[in-house]
Amino acid sequence: MTRLAVVWALCASFFSPFAAAQASSDPLSWLGRIATAGQRLNYTGTFIYQSGRNFETSRIAHMVDASGERERLEVLDGSPREVIRANNEVRCVLPDQKTVIIDRSGGRRAFPARLPTSFAGLAENYRVSLGEVSRVAGLDSQLIVLAPRDDLRYGHQLWADVATGLLLKARMVDEAGEIIEQFTFSNVTIGGEIDAEALKPRYVKGDDWRIVNAHGNAMAVEDSGWALTMPLPGYALKSAVRRPLGRDQRDVLHLVYSDGLAAMSVFIEAVDDPQDDYSGLGALATGAINIYKRTVDGHLITVLGEVPMRAVQRVGDGMERPAR
Repeated sequence: MTRLAVVWALCASFFSPFAAAQASSDPLSWLGRIATAGQRLNYTGTFIYQSGRNFETSRIAHMVDASGERERLEVLDGSPREVIRANNEVRCVLPDQKTVIIDRSGGRRAFPARLPTSFAGLAENYRVSLGEVSRVAGLDSQLIVLAPRDDLRYGHQLWADVATGLLLKARMVDEAGEIIEQFTFSNVTIGGEIDAEALKPRYVKGDDWRIVNAHGNAMAVEDSGWALTMPLPGYALKSAVRRPLGRDQRDVLHLVYSDGLAAMSVFIEAVDDPQDDYSGLGALATGAINIYKRTVDGHLITVLGEVPMRAVQRVGDGMERPAR
């Protein structure tokens, strides 16, 4: 898979006192508040992303009005990067590469809107419970714990603002409880008006910039031409899209398998010569992302996701074209 495809894959009203009281003792209700708050509230803030020894600071502004939902996220250290979202369209701006990647927002989005609006099935794959109330970014927050029911997904710890339900801190942990990655607001303002300047793109694109439209063409999942020989417990095929992300911008089939929280992307592209030496086959990891590659039936299959390596390997080894 090309570097562009990897970059693309890594780049998506307050509640009443009565509602807050109802949610206080029900962990599933808290998940509902988190899912709704991240998409319906106005907020601005700065958060820190941690993966291993790597840290990254980002600034976010999110606004909802009559025109819909708008958001701007800017990475403040390391390689410059900016993500602009207007409703379902997302633009990932990479100034160092003079590249803009345009796509539609998927089911899973960036912090703090980490949870899908449809979360009822999570209890089938995770044991959901409430932890203690503590403080994050100066605000009282309720801890919600999602412990995996098997070894095909990681555990999650979510801290939600008691007053609004907005996710203030999110931690993903392995089976030993060690942190794989973590997002934490260092400061956040919830509600109120958002300055229009906070949503404006910072980088001015010139004529020499490359615009990559990664929208692709969606298809019915049963028409993808590929399938898992052995279904993965808890995971279902959620989408199938052909995207112009392969070598020489040839189409790549992009499948997404998800359990409602964890997700794996499968990229399948035809190879010119199955006998060619394709470097990087097998398993590798980059930060919180596990990647597995193999060739089969004249195609290169790349599976990646924030899930245990055994999960991406099982998907990669199980992908086949059904006999016709």
